[in-house]
Amino acid sequence: MAYLLTILEPRGQRATRSAAEGRELYARMQAFAAGLAARGVLLAAEALTSEVDGCRLSVREGHCQVVDGPFAEAREMIGGIFLVDVASREEAQAIAADCPAAQWAAIEVRRTGTCYE
Repeated sequence: MAYLLTILEPRGQRATRSAAEGRELYARMQAFAAGLAARGVLLAAEALTSEVDGCRLSVREGHCQVVDGPFAEAREMIGGIFLVDVASREEAQAIAADCPAAQWAAIEVRRTGTCYE
């Protein structure tokens, strides 16, 4: 089963780190991803830039609306994702607990599936 591990970082947290600290944390995350790949469970892994670079788009009655970030109502931003293929939710949770980002962010664990489940 595929599970998406979404890293939910507190907004503004990255700005509190020095460039060297940011590079060190990113290196830890890359090593973690390499370990998952070596185990054969990693389907995808991506880091995301700040929500300042993002936008939200919706289409209602044929009208497209785009709102640029950051998003005032959001307490967190999605910092990155891991998509893993494991046998159970418990295994996905164990992977999330081992993720270095769990030390400074929350990690949401969700099974992939259809939108009607």
